[in-house]
Amino acid sequence: MKNAKNIALCGIVSALATVVMIAAYFPYLTYSVPAIAGCLLILLVALCGTKWAVVGYVVSGILVLFFAEPEAKLLYVGFFGYYPIIKEKIEKLNKSWMEYILKLLIFNVAIIAVYFIVINVLGMPIENMGETFKYGTLLLLLVGNVVFLVYDVALSRLITLYFNRLHPRIKKMF
Repeated sequence: MKNAKNIALCGIVSALATVVMIAAYFPYLTYSVPAIAGCLLILLVALCGTKWAVVGYVVSGILVLFFAEPEAKLLYVGFFGYYPIIKEKIEKLNKSWMEYILKLLIFNVAIIAVYFIVINVLGMPIENMGETFKYGTLLLLLVGNVVFLVYDVALSRLITLYFNRLHPRIKKMF
């Protein structure tokens, strides 16, 4: 019976993440929507465990590939979908400096890979972006790292809030 509840919750969270990702078609939501959709997987980690959260990520990732805006779906599949799942594992190292180095390394590799795909596979023309993109890439990556660190702290606080306020109530239902 527990597996049936996990499967049902996994399906609900995956569908909800997919619906949230559809909002990426609205202008200026390309980056925030994948981050929000990824936060939904925290529920699966908390209620069902890492294994089911990975299943939810895979299911939602497949659905997102069909329905979401191209750049947003790559950001979700390439980083924001699995980051809330691996965040817990990284933070078990209990050495904050090592945790942040590992988190930043994962973020940078993922974002560089996503934009490599966007530019080289999806054919986003760099020439049309002017000199700012050519010379501002490192600055953009630096700003992205700062924003990621803010996202990481916000995600930690959201998880703490969830466990302090909502988890006892939700756990009773399951």
